[in-house]
Amino acid sequence: MRHWYHIFPRNTGLSLYIWIIFCVLPFYFIFRSTSLWEIGFGVAVTLLFFAVYWFTFTSHGPLVYIGLSIEFLINVVMTILFGYVYYALFTAFFVGNIRSKSGFITMYVLHLVTTVGAITAGFFLDYTLFLNQLPFLIMTVLGVILLPINRYNRLKQEELEVKLEDANRKIAELAIVEERNRIARDLHDTLGQRLSMIGLKSELAAKLIEKDGNAARKELEDIQSTSRQALKEVREMVSNMKNIRIAEELDHVKQLMEAAQIKHDMRVEIDVTHMPILIESVLSMCLKEAVTNVVKHSQAERCTVQLTETAQEISLLVEDNGFGVSGMLEAGNGLQGMRERLSFINGTLDISDSPEGFKVEITVPIVLRQIEEG
Repeated sequence: MRHWYHIFPRNTGLSLYIWIIFCVLPFYFIFRSTSLWEIGFGVAVTLLFFAVYWFTFTSHGPLVYIGLSIEFLINVVMTILFGYVYYALFTAFFVGNIRSKSGFITMYVLHLVTTVGAITAGFFLDYTLFLNQLPFLIMTVLGVILLPINRYNRLKQEELEVKLEDANRKIAELAIVEERNRIARDLHDTLGQRLSMIGLKSELAAKLIEKDGNAARKELEDIQSTSRQALKEVREMVSNMKNIRIAEELDHVKQLMEAAQIKHDMRVEIDVTHMPILIESVLSMCLKEAVTNVVKHSQAERCTVQLTETAQEISLLVEDNGFGVSGMLEAGNGLQGMRERLSFINGTLDISDSPEGFKVEITVPIVLRQIEEG
């Protein structure tokens, strides 16, 4: 909702009181005149400017351009007759509010031309009046040049930030839906399969219990083993649904490598406390997967974990001097799991396996972090 005080431009670096002074100043120039008709005309035109400014402020479409054209005319009249050019600043800010690129350029050029032309004409008509306020005239011309562009770019940036916030919210919603689908798939593929197996083996054990006690006992042992495995998988699923903090995971990785007697180098060149939760959870899970495979399979003596940030992306590097675990990652679906998690945040995964060692490099676009902070 727009209120009357919104006609004063916001976020300009100038106090509201300064704008009020700009509104009062024309009366100082008007009442310096000795002729009553000049004073009356000046007051009437000043009040007309405020009325037109309010009309333009509350209008849309072609009416905005009509209102601005009238403001240009008032600026010219007030500048030539009374040497008052400060209304051009109000008009300059309003020109910056025009969202159409062609409309903005047209009004910007017209405003600049009319303002400079009125000041030039004023110098020829009353040289002394304009010379006395030369610094203010220069300030006004600079304002007419710079303020509309600054206002236009600021509003464009705000529009982009709103769009990015909407995109971020949609990404979060899609991530929630995808996570629910993943949980449903896991329940169907793992827990459902285990329970089906338990049911079948229970029926078989019931049939064998009187005919073949040893075979029935073997089926019951399988049932016990399967139920334990199902319980373990359920616990893992519940654990994966919790938000994982990257700082905690880094400490866990450090303890894990110390227990495995692997020399480690932890380089964290980013403020992890301000990392978005979605990015933090995905990077934490990928870090856990990569380091766990290094400890279990690589037989490495040294491992480097590096978390850095550039202007474009956040990078996570896990590098060791082992013989490589890419085949095991593929076999255990570790690599595919990391790729699926990173797809939620438009991240990428690069793996290199060489005689010198094994390297996992993960990158996440920095734009996701800017949206959440906006």
